[in-house]
Amino acid sequence: MRDYLFSSEIKLLMEAIKKSPRHGIRNSLMALLSYRHGLRISEVVDLRLSDIDLHSGRINCRRLKGSTQNIHPLEGDELRLIKRWLRARSNQSSEFLLISERGTPITRQAAWRIFKEAGKKARLDIDVHPHMLKHSCGYYLADKGCDTRLIQEYLGHKNIQNTVRYTQTNAKRFEGLWR
Repeated sequence: MRDYLFSSEIKLLMEAIKKSPRHGIRNSLMALLSYRHGLRISEVVDLRLSDIDLHSGRINCRRLKGSTQNIHPLEGDELRLIKRWLRARSNQSSEFLLISERGTPITRQAAWRIFKEAGKKARLDIDVHPHMLKHSCGYYLADKGCDTRLIQEYLGHKNIQNTVRYTQTNAKRFEGLWR
């Protein structure tokens, strides 16, 4: 069973999430940050406002499970979505970035449900769960031709064996060997 989404499926998922009438901004932000930064669901729901630097356009990716913490640049669409969410969220005093209607941090279980429902709305032929976005990030970077060590560092893997899985499906890595 495939545990990642193709880029075309990511687009469909993002569109489905965006259409949520009540929580489209928050859920879009959660999905975009999970995918772009290869965050586990526990890592994305634990993001604090202090992890986001809007002035320098950076996000502090605090990793779990013994992974390496790192700082990533935020793209323009991410910054715009963060700013929209910060204006719209219900509890302006919460230290957590992603909060529920009650102003409490969104739970892992709620995030799982959001992704599962979005996958169904997007009519994807695969059961979507949040960790697929982390894997999708790794496969996207490998397909783009990024160096395995760069992907390792970007995803916070301490052991390269956790990273090589992403490059094994990329036939592009063999192009030009006989030129």
